[in-house]
Amino acid sequence: MRSDRVAAGLSGLGLARGDRVAIWLPDGIEVHVAYIAAEKAGLTIVGIGPRAGTDELEHLLRRTGAKVLLSPPHMRGDDLRTRFERLRRAGLPLLHHIVCENGAFEFPIETDTTAPAADRWNAVDDLFLLNSTSGTTGMPKCVTHDQSRWMHFHELALAGGRLSGSDVFLSAIPTPFGFGLWTAHFTPTLLGAPTVLLPQFSAEELIGCIERHRVSVLACVSTQFIMMLNSPALAGADLDSLRVLYTGGEAVPYDRAAEFERRTGASVLQFYGSNETGALSCTTLDDSRDARLRTAGRTIDSMDVRLFDEDGRDVTATGRGQPACRGPLTSRGYYDDDAANAKLYVGHPTDGGPRWMLTGDIATIDSEGYLCVIGRSADIIIRGGKNISSAVVEQAVATHPAVALAAAVAMPDPVFGERVCVYVELIDGASLTLDELLSHLRSREVSVETLPERLVVLDELPRSSGGKVAKQQLREDIETRVR
Repeated sequence: MRSDRVAAGLSGLGLARGDRVAIWLPDGIEVHVAYIAAEKAGLTIVGIGPRAGTDELEHLLRRTGAKVLLSPPHMRGDDLRTRFERLRRAGLPLLHHIVCENGAFEFPIETDTTAPAADRWNAVDDLFLLNSTSGTTGMPKCVTHDQSRWMHFHELALAGGRLSGSDVFLSAIPTPFGFGLWTAHFTPTLLGAPTVLLPQFSAEELIGCIERHRVSVLACVSTQFIMMLNSPALAGADLDSLRVLYTGGEAVPYDRAAEFERRTGASVLQFYGSNETGALSCTTLDDSRDARLRTAGRTIDSMDVRLFDEDGRDVTATGRGQPACRGPLTSRGYYDDDAANAKLYVGHPTDGGPRWMLTGDIATIDSEGYLCVIGRSADIIIRGGKNISSAVVEQAVATHPAVALAAAVAMPDPVFGERVCVYVELIDGASLTLDELLSHLRSREVSVETLPERLVVLDELPRSSGGKVAKQQLREDIETRVR
């Protein structure tokens, strides 16, 4: 097997069990080969999304102490061999660069890749993966994963979607993130089911792959299935093999989801949660259409879901509040980040068990256990299922010499749900266009997701009574502007 050869090569580098290997690959079979090889070699994966900028790459490498970078030779025009050497000279603990090109893995030293890997495979409860998540401030945090949580997730998915080895999966979600992990890396493998992967998303290619490969289980965020609905290619496509669409990561728009069911015959299902919490609730094929498309499903019994008020007090199991949970689907929290973990957890149980892990949402839970998300407590923008920190956007925009103050807010969008809009005050006498701002940000190699898509210049940003930027006024303003 290819993963055996790569695992043997990794073992031959002299790495200790649990050492970090950063994997930065576009989606496709190679990223799964690399993940399985790292698992077999007893290493911990640092999963880096394919759209990450080089500033995010350096942050994650430094934060996790990764000793190996596994990547293509180039990423968006950047020569990663040269980048690797620069990072080493900058003091990062990197020892080796493994280059993956045209399906082949090029090791930096001669290793015996024909021998079996060392007998040190990761156990189900070992630290398996560190991946990034967008917080409300600063650079991404690292979420800690073991494989056990995804085994539990797998069992829920099997029951909710009646999945089996006869299904054909297609996952349009990047692998480093939770949704992509269970839909492409865990569940199809455990079932022995074939899986179709898209190295780069396009609605037309997605539609064509479903038709050609007779896909029965599709996984994508709401933005992606909306783009399918908007594509002329859908009209003539035969998608009668499709029976289940798993979506999530953002609000599911009822009208478009109902249209998707009508035009394809598939049932739309979702899990509600986050990279940190795992799932708190889910919809199943046994739920009515209204329950599936108007709620986030019933809370999961094993996740002990509670609602908390803004002061962190446990309110109730039903009613309105900020959802929190504790159970087998949660992560282990943030890696080496006590301050972030202090904000992630709430409650002081007397039974000696773990505290509850908070989401960033406001929700209601009714008497039957159905959860509905009605708002957001965190200052994030959810664009196409990807959480974008407003603070990170603001920090990047503020580096432009013409900008005196910046505030990023979500701009409503019919396809992506939300896009990134930035309001700015300029220094006296300065001017700024969106193209000029984007050119500046690209020169600083910021992540693609953080690039603003609309710029609004104001003489003065509105302030609250406490002197802070009045974000709610800006959210209301942009809603008016896009009507």
